[in-house]
Amino acid sequence: MVEQKKKEKFDNKMREIKVEKLVLNLCTGESGDKLTKAAKVLSDLTGQDPVESKARYTIRTFGIKRNEKISVHVTVRGDKAEELLKRGLKVKEYELRKGNFSDCGNFGFGIDEHIDLGIRYDTSTGIFGMDFYVVLTRAGKRVSKRRARTGRLGKFQRVQKEDAKQWFIERLGGTILN
Repeated sequence: MVEQKKKEKFDNKMREIKVEKLVLNLCTGESGDKLTKAAKVLSDLTGQDPVESKARYTIRTFGIKRNEKISVHVTVRGDKAEELLKRGLKVKEYELRKGNFSDCGNFGFGIDEHIDLGIRYDTSTGIFGMDFYVVLTRAGKRVSKRRARTGRLGKFQRVQKEDAKQWFIERLGGTILN
């Protein structure tokens, strides 16, 4: 009886984990022409306009000044996010390390060359590496985010590190290395 109740609890469709969003970050480390080329790569890949990010503080050894635009990023949701995630994981051969997973059930990884995603190489653009960051969620998260009558998301409803690892293995067929 107790075992059956536990099984029913985990089979609940509200417990189903899904991709809330995928954030693609492409840091060039400098502003100017290189940054606009990076923005073009992201817009070609996603079909969305990327947002430019500024440096938080000056680092003289890297030649970065505070508030200088040094990277571009774009947030993708829905089916497009899952499709881009699969293309990114194909480059990594569906292998991630356990350190790629955060405590709150998200994970991220990086690729060295954007042309591995299926974009044709253009000599004028060059080659950029990029970071993928995936935010996983369960149904009901809006309760904690909405403006009126905000509530707390229960502990059982939050995505934990182990849940994210299990989802990665079962849903995407990936492997986790040490």
